Amino acid sequence: MAEIQRKDDAPILLRHDAEGVATLTMNRPGARNALSVGLMAEMKREIDAIAGDESIRVVVIAANGPAFCAGHDLREMRGNPGRDQYRALFSQCSELMLAIIGLPKPVIAKVHAMATAAGCQLVASCDLAIAATDAKFATPGVNIGLFCSTPMVALARNIGRKQAMELLLTGEPIDAARAEQYGLINRSVERLQLDDEVARLADAIKGKSPLTIAMGKEAFYRQMDMELPEAYAYVSEVMTRNMLTRDAGEGIDAFLEKRSPEWEGR
Repeated sequence: MAEIQRKDDAPILLRHDAEGVATLTMNRPGARNALSVGLMAEMKREIDAIAGDESIRVVVIAANGPAFCAGHDLREMRGNPGRDQYRALFSQCSELMLAIIGLPKPVIAKVHAMATAAGCQLVASCDLAIAATDAKFATPGVNIGLFCSTPMVALARNIGRKQAMELLLTGEPIDAARAEQYGLINRSVERLQLDDEVARLADAIKGKSPLTIAMGKEAFYRQMDMELPEAYAYVSEVMTRNMLTRDAGEGIDAFLEKRSPEWEGR
């Protein structure tokens, strides 16, 4: 992996592949894994590479240090002011979030600690999220005069309108139990169980047909913004195309014959 280095020569993003799972670990612990221009560029580069890597079935986004992600790097932002610079930064962040959603493989956020602002956006942009019970989530931009408008896009597509507005307007954090109740995360577990629970979830997914997973993930996000009749027409066509694939035929035959399917892959 081509790694962007910190001044102490430690990579700011780590990638580890094992048994079909690629784990991308943010590694800016001193900056609470703030999404600097460099870190976002590296994450986007790895996600683009994983998209074409048939050996990878599931992606996990994790972090080292005392926080999962503190959002944008405010020191970097204030050190490089200007309309064009800010527009480029927020566009880069949006492209990263869209790349996660557009990746034809499921992405799991492994949240061991606080996720704030664009860090909360990152969690909301992942397909699935498992958090430690002591993790917290917040969109506190309003506290410093900068409304969390880009995090709002992902947040409002994960949780209810009233819950999203409370988070955005107050800036107050919620705990993992409340985040689970809201639908921001799938569930929370004790921190010592976090690795095992994420691995269990990844294992439950990676044995499925990668072609079917890719088709299903794309259809899920596309139909969400459609009117109901349009959504049903669209997914009916998707299921027709899915049914005509070799993997669907193999999967159904294997079920009827009471054997394990052998997927062709992408």
